[in-house]
Amino acid sequence: MKHVSILLLHGVNLAGMENARQGFLEANAYLEQQGQSAIFNVELVGLERKVCLNHYTIEADSLLHEVQKTDLILIPPVQQHLTAEAIKKNQGFCPWIRNNRDKGAQVASLCLGAFILGSTGLLNGRSCVTHWRAAADFQKLFPEINLVPDKILTDEDGIYTGGGAFSSANLILYLIEKYVGKEAAIYCSKIFQIDMGRTSQSPFIIFSGQKDHADERIKQVQHFIESHYQEKMTVEELCGRFNLVRRTMERRFKKATSNTVVEYIQRVKVEGAKRELENGHKTVYEIMFDVGYTDTKAFRNVFRKYSGMSPADYRLKHVRTGTSPV
Repeated sequence: MKHVSILLLHGVNLAGMENARQGFLEANAYLEQQGQSAIFNVELVGLERKVCLNHYTIEADSLLHEVQKTDLILIPPVQQHLTAEAIKKNQGFCPWIRNNRDKGAQVASLCLGAFILGSTGLLNGRSCVTHWRAAADFQKLFPEINLVPDKILTDEDGIYTGGGAFSSANLILYLIEKYVGKEAAIYCSKIFQIDMGRTSQSPFIIFSGQKDHADERIKQVQHFIESHYQEKMTVEELCGRFNLVRRTMERRFKKATSNTVVEYIQRVKVEGAKRELENGHKTVYEIMFDVGYTDTKAFRNVFRKYSGMSPADYRLKHVRTGTSPV
């Protein structure tokens, strides 16, 4: 029997927590259908017996000190608008998580639960995923953690992180496959209608530019790129326009935005292309020219790099209802 401790966090996202719990319980149901014994003992574990959230009161099955041993600690998502508050109010979990990790427990975070896991120090020097919308805040709080926002999940020596929102369900399936087997994971994926084949969050990332910094000159460069993404532009041209030496431009831009200038230009152009593809009124080639590309292969490679699929596949998947793509 594997003991799974799902943390009853202050500010927890109830849907994320319950989805995780139901995933492990469904794996138990699968085993019982096969004439086997259930493998997961799933408990909500809290600092306090009850946690109040909006109009709901959730009661823990056990308090931390009542759990003598656990095999898997699952850190569910917190609500985004409560992230800063949740980090403070859930600090009491951190020593317990570290202590049980030292005893051999595995640890997994879902979506914004990565902020709580990051607070334990266990992710330092490791890779991590969280919701792409919180990526900039996460990197500022935990610069020593290697954030890989395009991935669905990470697995490093028994420490797991799962992607944003409902994509974190892929980590639950991954854990079910690891503990029970492929057949159980496939069964659960069908019950919950989750695509097990996904490996990237990239198709869902909306790039809006990182402007939460104090470098006004770099903000001017960003604004120019975003206002002129339909045009061809080079780093040298931008340096000349804003009277910056290239080395200085690159250093300041990377520090302010976490992107190189070229990466930023590419991401802005891809975001513009995605919007046009979603409208469905232009061909891929027309859109390619509209965002300043003339080389088909280069455009497709850059688009795939930041969206995880080809422009044609993206249009088929995301074209808006009622449009007639050519």
